[in-house]
Amino acid sequence: MGETIYLTTAQAIVKFLNQQYVSIDGIESSFVEGVFNIFGHGNVLGLGYALEEEPGHLKVIQGKNEQGMAHSAIAYSKQKLRKKIYAVTASSGPGSANMITAAATAHANNIPILFLPADTFATRQPDPVLQQLEHESSISITTNDSFKAVSRYWDRIERPEQLMSALIRAFEVLTNPATAGPVTICLPQDTGGEAFEFDLEFFKKRIHYIDRVYPSDRALKDAANCITSSERPVMIVGGGAKYSGAGDMIKKFAEEYKIPLVETHAGKSTIASDFPYNLGGTGVLGTSAANKAVSSADLIIGIGTRYTDFTTSSKTAFNYETTKFININVNRIQAYKFDALQLVGDAKVTLEKLFNELGNYKSTFGGELESWKMEWHRERRRLHDVVFQREDFSPEVKNHFTQDILNEYSDILNTRFTQTDAVVTLNEQVEEGSIVVASAGSLPGDLQRLWETNTTNTYHLEYGYSCMGYEIAGGLGVKLANPNSEVYVVLGDGSFLMLHTELVTALQYNKKINIMLFDNAGYGCINNLQMSNGGGSFNCELRNSDKKIMNIDYAKIAEGYGCKVYRIHNRQELIEALEDAKHQQLTTLFDIKVLPKTMSDGYGGWWNVGLSEVSSIPQVTENYQKRQEKLNEAWKY
Repeated sequence: MGETIYLTTAQAIVKFLNQQYVSIDGIESSFVEGVFNIFGHGNVLGLGYALEEEPGHLKVIQGKNEQGMAHSAIAYSKQKLRKKIYAVTASSGPGSANMITAAATAHANNIPILFLPADTFATRQPDPVLQQLEHESSISITTNDSFKAVSRYWDRIERPEQLMSALIRAFEVLTNPATAGPVTICLPQDTGGEAFEFDLEFFKKRIHYIDRVYPSDRALKDAANCITSSERPVMIVGGGAKYSGAGDMIKKFAEEYKIPLVETHAGKSTIASDFPYNLGGTGVLGTSAANKAVSSADLIIGIGTRYTDFTTSSKTAFNYETTKFININVNRIQAYKFDALQLVGDAKVTLEKLFNELGNYKSTFGGELESWKMEWHRERRRLHDVVFQREDFSPEVKNHFTQDILNEYSDILNTRFTQTDAVVTLNEQVEEGSIVVASAGSLPGDLQRLWETNTTNTYHLEYGYSCMGYEIAGGLGVKLANPNSEVYVVLGDGSFLMLHTELVTALQYNKKINIMLFDNAGYGCINNLQMSNGGGSFNCELRNSDKKIMNIDYAKIAEGYGCKVYRIHNRQELIEALEDAKHQQLTTLFDIKVLPKTMSDGYGGWWNVGLSEVSSIPQVTENYQKRQEKLNEAWKY
């Protein structure tokens, strides 16, 4: 053994994190930007001391909620296209348990993040310690075992020397595009402070080369034959295309071969919205243009997509008797979906290779694409101009609330503002290059359909896990990744109530975000779901014990934290407030009162949800039968 250095386990972690670099296309950069923390008895005396003594280049940020700060770290990595990460640490027991939801968010979205949850004592001497579980079946089981289901790699360091092999394995996973996701390394609180003679070589600068993977020549030839044999191919642009930086190549491919493209939530803003061949979001929350193209396609070229149910309309979007699939993906599992021809490789270089194999090929779509796109532009304008009327108003989501109920909402919230009007107004008023962040509720549908951007990587939607409460924390992470861009966090009142603690962190570290809180006094998305499938409005409206609609002053809450706030009830107020907010230096919150049932709806998608086979409500059993009929059209696996 060569020269050694005597360090605690925690000190060794911090030293190692400082020495991790990635090289992508010849550009080298540090991989770990910093550490989010909430200190408690399980980590403050181990990692806490190590970060205080010698953090190196690591930025140390104090979170306010463990799930929230982890979502900030996830958003940072997602916005950095997985080229940089934050680590997160929390105390043992409930502190670490609070990060499990965030780990699932990272797993579903394939986002690298390093979790360092504190654990109980390795020696077991003081068992049961504060916040320790006791299982009759095994003493070794702790809260942190729950991370196994939501981690791409999981380990527990019970002796300092175990750290070395664990970290090497962890960073292989974190820097591998095919397996990127959450890594969890549990740190028993006594082990964190124990020292060991570590080999100094372990702490040398490590460069993780993220080389682009090329598909085989055989697969490229087969794919070229498949494309040239098709007449109406459509590209589905997923998150993998964005992470690969394949946007320019996709545009070149589309222009040369007249192949339209549609977008997933993760893939949106890979290609400019005004690109003639970009038909917008596809699937359940898609545009009419995108869904018409997909339903008429005889070949689907999936580029870096997982084919979630919202993208595929629960596997009913395609004509399976005539449609074939080519899947371009670095992950072989994803490439296998829909029995596709598999191009296992990086999206950018795969398209570069494939581009030269198609000869004089052209699709047969012709003028349909422009017609569909213009038709959707007219519909977007109509949605922008929807104005609430107190008599005979027909909202976008129909046959749910009576006119009297809608009038009640209008009176209580003092608004006639429709959600689609607010979303398009926001989109038209923000400066080009601003970044929009969202995750859950009905707003992702409006954004996927209505939001237009011509700047790459300015649409940040977490829809792999669609985690309520991600939005504000995610906005902080995006701002850390793009400090010179205006960040607009779009969320509903339900998500705000679920989690907004990192709003304080944004204020604390002077990271300005603009929070666009759409308040329709309830969980509108799920209320739509229950009523559209035959149920009544049950426990999804925000009504008090007297059945009165609650009118919460969210602006006052944010004002108490120290935000600049705006109370919005119509389009003109929103326009004026947005202009003023551009000149503010601190975080803003817009309390936007909108009417329920005024979000966009329809356009051809179908979502398979679990319905009751037996019910006393006739509409429920009728919808169950309709579901069964729809499933007969769906891909079965």
